[in-house]
Amino acid sequence: MLPLVDSHCHLDRLDLTAFDGDLSKVIAAAKALGVYHMLCVCVEMENFASVIKIAEQFKEVHASVGKHPDEHEGIEPSVEMLIEKASHPKVVAIGETGLDYYRDHDKAKQMQRFAVHIEAAKRTQKPLIIHTRQAREDTIAMLKSEQAGPGVFHCFTEDYAMAKQGLDLGFYISFSGILTFKNAEMLKEVAKKIPLDRILVETDAPYLTPVPFRGKANQPGYTRYVAEYIAALKAVDYAEVARITTQNFTELFKVEVET
Repeated sequence: MLPLVDSHCHLDRLDLTAFDGDLSKVIAAAKALGVYHMLCVCVEMENFASVIKIAEQFKEVHASVGKHPDEHEGIEPSVEMLIEKASHPKVVAIGETGLDYYRDHDKAKQMQRFAVHIEAAKRTQKPLIIHTRQAREDTIAMLKSEQAGPGVFHCFTEDYAMAKQGLDLGFYISFSGILTFKNAEMLKEVAKKIPLDRILVETDAPYLTPVPFRGKANQPGYTRYVAEYIAALKAVDYAEVARITTQNFTELFKVEVET
């Protein structure tokens, strides 16, 4: 079975009740669906210890370090702090970071934090994991002005014009279970246009569960259904989507994926 990668999930936030409280059973369930590797993404400095502990425990898991733009409480990371945490051998990315104006309108604070993450990524030479929502112009403007990249726009939900700008800056575009939703027609058209060699797949588990499991808790194994949906949209074999998206992941994050 060709390996698939969940390029963005939050294993530290999963409800393990259905897995007898055992994360190893989540990993096994993912492998049964062909998902052999996961990137566990940090969203606040206080949960970095939990994220890295999981990455240390499982060879199938790597980690990132960063603070989500929607997180308002707790430790505010400095460039130096991010660099120090990123020195861990299992940390392969900075983020998730970016701009989100949907709930938070303190644009200056978000931009300042985003700039800190960009600088840390540049100095560590690790890719950025970008979260952007209702902040298209400012996100692209900052990436250009700060000469940021490479990286990935995770859980992409914007239009093709923004995707094209991201691609032109050297970023990958990652699709989540949202792509399978009935009301995601614009996003489906975006996915059709983006070359497969610039696409990643993800779950963002425990959030955004894809069809046919929408309404239930998400898990890394469900990356399979996102990849199958992309294959159908692009009229290519699932095996081709698995092969190329996994290759994209290994090239971006410098991670070997074992089966």
